[in-house]
Amino acid sequence: QVQLVESGGGLVQAGGSLRLSCAAAGIIFTINGMGWFRRAPGKQRELVAIISSGGATNYVDSVKGRFTISRDNAKNTVYLQMRSLKPEDTAVYYCAASKYSSTVIAGGYEYWGQGTQVTVSS
Repeated sequence: QVQLVESGGGLVQAGGSLRLSCAAAGIIFTINGMGWFRRAPGKQRELVAIISSGGATNYVDSVKGRFTISRDNAKNTVYLQMRSLKPEDTAVYYCAASKYSSTVIAGGYEYWGQGTQVTVSS
């Protein structure tokens, strides 16, 4: 079975930075889309950023210019460099992967990590 193992979450002060990592284990096939969604308290899951196998990226407007997504295809690992963090970035961040697409729609991803908590203090 496929496992997505996330790391890098934690507590950071507003304006600070964190880098999330997600390594896909048990992957025999090529991953097309890989990225991050988040769920803030009292809110629905939303896209943060995705990256295709070819390197095309997509970000939610609220993180553009602050977050950078990247991937290492050889390691089946995706990263999310988060800078200039804001309290509203506080959420559980979920890694997602698909062998089919790099859609911005959460339902398009068949593999999910367990989530890692990011808390940004004001």
